[in-house]
Amino acid sequence: MDAPEFGAAALDAADPLARFRDRFLRPAGPHGEAVVAYLDGNSLGRPLAETPAKLGEFVAGPWGERLIRAWDEEWMDEPTSVGDRLGEVVLGAAAGQTIVADSTSVLLYKLLRAALDAQAAAGEGRTEIVLDRDNFPTDRFIVEGIAAERGTRIVWIEADPLTGVRPADVAAVAGPRTAVVLLSHVAYRSGFMADAAAITQVAHDAGALILWDLCHSAASVPVELDAWGADLAVGCTYKYLNGGPGAPAFAYVRSDLQSRLRQPIWGWMGAADPFGMTHAYEPAGDVRRFITGTPPILAMQPLKHMLELVAEAGMDAVRAKSVALTERAIALHDALLAPLGVELASPRDPAERGSHITVNHPRFREVTAMLWQRGVIPDFRPPHGLRIGLSPLSTSFAELQAGMEAIRDALGDLA
Repeated sequence: MDAPEFGAAALDAADPLARFRDRFLRPAGPHGEAVVAYLDGNSLGRPLAETPAKLGEFVAGPWGERLIRAWDEEWMDEPTSVGDRLGEVVLGAAAGQTIVADSTSVLLYKLLRAALDAQAAAGEGRTEIVLDRDNFPTDRFIVEGIAAERGTRIVWIEADPLTGVRPADVAAVAGPRTAVVLLSHVAYRSGFMADAAAITQVAHDAGALILWDLCHSAASVPVELDAWGADLAVGCTYKYLNGGPGAPAFAYVRSDLQSRLRQPIWGWMGAADPFGMTHAYEPAGDVRRFITGTPPILAMQPLKHMLELVAEAGMDAVRAKSVALTERAIALHDALLAPLGVELASPRDPAERGSHITVNHPRFREVTAMLWQRGVIPDFRPPHGLRIGLSPLSTSFAELQAGMEAIRDALGDLA
């Protein structure tokens, strides 16, 4: 079957964000061939073209020239100053509520334990954590580990992965024993985007705190933590924020909660006087109390550069491009893949969809391996989902179309 003409060239010519594509590196494929289509920006974003030089400047300058003096001159403030910029550009969060530190898993553990302990200290018998069965494995595993430590009961939401967790699903299980609700804003598998403001209100009406996982949201869809009334949030920076493999994560703690919560991993950088070398731990009086050890300053640098790129583009424009890309991906699925037995496993309504879609076919594990050899890079999620991640600032419509045609061709080769 020949691919219909979807006007990819015209769409790219009319794209107001097209100029940003040249700001990213275009690396070779696994065997030296050019990457035909990179459809995995929701797992690992491309590096900025300026990153190699910028990292070299950092090594030669602040690190090489200033040495340990740079801690006093700027580095001590990096977790909170970068956090404030992240909050301003991407998270809809006022200053003083966001830090950059640790991994998503560690920050998730810290905030969930702190929230659970604070609710227990209130003496209202809140001993349950609510989350959905299809949440990302780390989220589920962290909750299961904490439940084992603290004797906490887990209440599972059995939501349809395609339709996702809705306010009514949370209302049906949240109640006087609920301590914390943990949900992903954009589901890692289907791309379903939850109604965060409404769900936050449902959790609060039940007397619970809510913790949002923003890993598949940050810098791809609008996030308004302050406006939602969110209590807590975590997220990674290596997807749509292009911080690089293992880039540090971020944590948001609403300002009025900071004095109430005591995170469980005490360390010198979260102390009120880090260089006082005191005998007893006393947490910092602000969001720094959620830091533990020495911050990963070198690893923050690519994130800082990407934040300025996102600020230059504007989140409204990023979201508009994301919607256009995912709409095009679904149209290409309908025309090229559905006739071959491929099923769409993501919402068709863009208001309920993040910046990736998933399509299912029993042979997609084999197809993914073939595509990687051909310079087309989506990712595979068991049992048989092929996930197409579309990073608005670095992905073109032509690249998307080439990737979807390659999926069709690979399936044809297996027939």
